Amino acid sequence: MKIAPYLLCAALAAPAFALAQGVSIDPAYAKTVRDWRARAEQSLKRNDGWLTLAGRYVLKPGENTFGTAPTNDIVFPRGLGPAGMGSVWVEPGKGARVKLVEGYKMRAEDGEFTERVMGTSVEKRDWVRAGRTAFHIIERNGRYVLRLADNESEVRKTFGARVWYDVDDNYRIPATYVPYETPKKISIVNVLDEVSDEPAPGYVEFLLNGRPYRLDAVGDDDGLFFIFKDSTAGETTYGPGRFLYVEKKPKPGERFTLDLNRAYNPPCAFSEYTTCPLPPRQNILPVRVEAGEKYPPLKNAGAG
Repeated sequence: MKIAPYLLCAALAAPAFALAQGVSIDPAYAKTVRDWRARAEQSLKRNDGWLTLAGRYVLKPGENTFGTAPTNDIVFPRGLGPAGMGSVWVEPGKGARVKLVEGYKMRAEDGEFTERVMGTSVEKRDWVRAGRTAFHIIERNGRYVLRLADNESEVRKTFGARVWYDVDDNYRIPATYVPYETPKKISIVNVLDEVSDEPAPGYVEFLLNGRPYRLDAVGDDDGLFFIFKDSTAGETTYGPGRFLYVEKKPKPGERFTLDLNRAYNPPCAFSEYTTCPLPPRQNILPVRVEAGEKYPPLKNAGAG
């Protein structure tokens, strides 16, 4: 589906005027953004959140012993369990099963266990835990990865707060959603140089500082997810890029509000044990987007 140039100009003319003239911020709108940011802060600091991650381990087919002793296939950091905790048995294409050593127990949502088949969905993570230690296993492209959390991690203890630009009405801009006429996938590279072909339902068009731009969305849920980078990257914002999510996918050709005040940092900005996607080339904007989350975050007083 294409939009005639004159319709596009008419639909997107408003933000250019707003940026030139300046617009006073609606207090009610500003509060909704601050409330959203507060929820993002709480989510980051929660148990088993990104600040608690303590390890990421790719599992091999068959048995993977785990514990804090160096003789294990998977060696947890000291303090996160006994020398030998158990084994993860991986059967490619069929799943992962955890069997604990005799006398050791962990807890899942459905109670204590000594042996269980793990859920491996990325969307619904199957956490199991014992004391401060927790882990889940996810399957991506046929590979199984165990991600470990320490709910008493130093990273979590020393984290102060996320840092944001002031809410700016100039970055709440009209945009138009254009779905692709035929199904399309785009290649997304992550921070480990792994490539995956992700569904791209369409793109959005908008004006910023009077110039037209567009962003490809990725994913196939009910909203629109963007991975993008702009000219503030590496200066005031996170170098590899930022995320933006529109909760409800607009109708084709529909004007909607694209709120760049809600641009936020990916998990990799907070933890080395994540595998964040990087923006595709077409989502690298040659303009400064001085809105949303900044980088680096604030450290607690006295923290290194």
